[in-house]
Amino acid sequence: MHDIRFIREQPDIFDAALKRRGLKPQSADIIAMDTERRAAQTEMQELQAKRNEASKQIGEVKRKGGDSAALMKQVADMKDRLAKLEDMDKLYARRLQEILSSLPNMPAADVPDGKDEHDNKELRRSGCPPLLDSPREHFEIGEKLGLMDFEVAAKLSGARFTILKGALARMERALGDFMLDLHTEEFGYTEISPPLLVKDEIMFGVGQLPKFADDMFMAARTKSREELLNEALSYANPEELEGLKKGELALADVVVGALSRAPTKEDLWLITTAEVPLTNLVNGLIVDREKLPLRVTARTPCFRSEAGSAGKDTRGMLRQHQFYKVELVSITTPDQSKAEHERMTECAETVLNRLELPFRTIVLCTGDMGFASRKTYDIEVWMPGQNMYREISSCSNCGDFQARRMNARCRAVGDKQTEFVHTLNGSGIAIGRCLIAVIENYQQPDGSIVVPVALRKYMGGLEKIG
Repeated sequence: MHDIRFIREQPDIFDAALKRRGLKPQSADIIAMDTERRAAQTEMQELQAKRNEASKQIGEVKRKGGDSAALMKQVADMKDRLAKLEDMDKLYARRLQEILSSLPNMPAADVPDGKDEHDNKELRRSGCPPLLDSPREHFEIGEKLGLMDFEVAAKLSGARFTILKGALARMERALGDFMLDLHTEEFGYTEISPPLLVKDEIMFGVGQLPKFADDMFMAARTKSREELLNEALSYANPEELEGLKKGELALADVVVGALSRAPTKEDLWLITTAEVPLTNLVNGLIVDREKLPLRVTARTPCFRSEAGSAGKDTRGMLRQHQFYKVELVSITTPDQSKAEHERMTECAETVLNRLELPFRTIVLCTGDMGFASRKTYDIEVWMPGQNMYREISSCSNCGDFQARRMNARCRAVGDKQTEFVHTLNGSGIAIGRCLIAVIENYQQPDGSIVVPVALRKYMGGLEKIG
C-alpha cells in the first residue's frame, strides 16, 4: 500500500517510480479524489458543529416557550446532508483503497531498469556445472528408478502433481529438515508451524489480494450451528435485539432478518507460500523496536493455480500446483532492512553451497520484480538436464509496502511515535526444485543418484540411490 501523504507531497517522484514499473502516471487522479474526500470530511466537521449549536438553541427556545420549528427544520436538513456526506466519504475512501491497493511497490533506486527477465543483472556465480555426457532430466531419472510417478498423480489430482516414492520421498523430507536445521541453528531463525488456510485480509496484507486471486486456490470454511447463530445475531440491528430481549420478537424472526444482511460464507485461501502467514504474524501490532529484527522460518506445502502458465514446464515437477518450500521472513526497522536483505540472500545461498550445487545470483530489473517488492535477488540453480539456470529462490525487500496494508508498526521504548516496520521474505529454499537440482547434478551414468554429503545424515547414511 502507498502513503497518500507521500503522493500529495511528492507526486512527481511517485509517478516516476510507476513509470519505471511500466505504468502510466496516477498521482493526479489520486490527489483529485483525495481532495474531494477531504473536502467532504471538512464539510462534515463544520456541519456537525453547526448542528450541535442549533440543537442547543432548540433547547433554549423550548425552555423559554418559543417556537423552535424553524430551528428543528434546519437540524433535520443538516442531518440529511450529513448522511449524504458520510456516504460520499465512504465512497471516496473505498475508491482510493482500490486504486492504492492495486499499484505495485516503488522500486529501490539501485534496482536496474528493464522490461523483463532479459534485463536482469547477474551479480555472482558459485560452483561449476558438472561435466556430464548426455545428462538426463529429473523426470527421466526418477521414472526409470521407479521412484517418481506422474501418471498415478494425474489420475488422483490432474496435471501438475507428482508422486514421489521410497528414497526420493525421503530425500524430499531430508532436504526440508536440512534447511530448517541450518536456518534455525546457524542463522537464528525461529521455526514456525503456521496455518495453511488464511482469511481474505491476511492475503491482502502481503499483496496477494485482490490482484492475484486467479493464482490461488480458495476453500469455504464449514461453520458449526453455534458459530452460525452467533454470527447471525452479530448482524441483527439494535431494534431486533431489543425486541428479542423484551420477548416481542421470536429468535427465529431475528435470525432470519439478520441473515439477510450477513455474508453467505467465509472464504479461506490455501497459502501460496509461508510468507503469507509468517509476515502477518505482526498484522495490526506495534512491535518493540528493540526486539527487531524478527526472523522466522517455516516448511509448508504451497498451493498455486499456475494461472497463465499453460504450456510452460508441463513435463516433470518444475511447475506444480502443490510443492514444499522452506520460507524465510524478517521483520525489521527501516534502517535495518537493506542489510537484512543481503543477509537473507546469503542464508539461501548457503543452502546450495552446502549441497555443492552450482548457482548464480541475479538482481531483478523493474519490469520483472514482484508486485510487493522494492528490490529482489533471484538465485538460479544449474539444471544439467535443461542445460540452463532455473530460479530456486527469490529474496525480496518489501520496505513498508506490506506493513501499511497490515498496519504493522514498531516503537522504541519510551517513545510515543510509531513507524511502519519493513518486511522481507525469501525462499530458503524451494524443496521441490532443490530435489530436481540434486537429481540432475548428482546423476550417474548407470542411472543412480549420489546423495550429497550434507544430506547423508538425514538419509540414514545412504550414499547412493539406485
